Amino acid sequence: MSTPTDRVPASGSALVDVRGLVVEFGSVRAVDALDLRVTAGASVALVGRNGAGKSTSLRVLAGVLPPSDGEIRVAGVDARREPRRAREVVGYCPDVGGLIPRATPWEHLQLAASLRGMAPGWEDRARDLLERFDLAGAADRVTSGFSHGMGRRLSVLLAAFHEPAVLLLDEPFDGVDPLGVEATLEEVRRARLRGAAVLVSTHLLSLAVAACDEAVVLRTGRVVSASPSSELAGEAGAERYRELLR
Repeated sequence: MSTPTDRVPASGSALVDVRGLVVEFGSVRAVDALDLRVTAGASVALVGRNGAGKSTSLRVLAGVLPPSDGEIRVAGVDARREPRRAREVVGYCPDVGGLIPRATPWEHLQLAASLRGMAPGWEDRARDLLERFDLAGAADRVTSGFSHGMGRRLSVLLAAFHEPAVLLLDEPFDGVDPLGVEATLEEVRRARLRGAAVLVSTHLLSLAVAACDEAVVLRTGRVVSASPSSELAGEAGAERYRELLR
């Protein structure tokens, strides 16, 4: 199903390797010297307040925003020197937008399959994803009539469709019902099992813990903690998280 550029290295290889990432918007430094490493088969959550740099970091990794400084490699590709090639190995769910209002989910999938050069038989995976994300009944409806939650589910589905080496999910749980949450968690599990690296940005701490085995806490563009996500579980973990953000 995957194209050759989507094949992932063996478990333990660094599929995301970020060193000294800086992103500036005028005089504002949104991301400040970020170091991040995600190995094949691992999942990492980026958590923090609004404006902490989570979405900005994912946009750089997805190749849609150029960095101001730093080294970024995804699946062995230098994302600064070869952004187009880097985009080929990444599946990206943005926090907002990304859908064509007058297109249906099936048309989105057809377009993705064509642009990605996916092998014949992609329709079977497309139908499976539509079923698992409870969108099969809406496959021929234009997305302009979708609820926010339906749009989020479709965005996650599209990011995972081509089985990328690196899966980037920005606020995938926002406004999503319990069945959609479970479908997203299952897709994260499946991506990890096939050896992909997964990065999830979310403000929902309990779902960050459920989806990922490591949590990186950002505050004003800087990493203030990187630990097993289990350390942020429960009330004790929530209190530790609050302390990190003070």
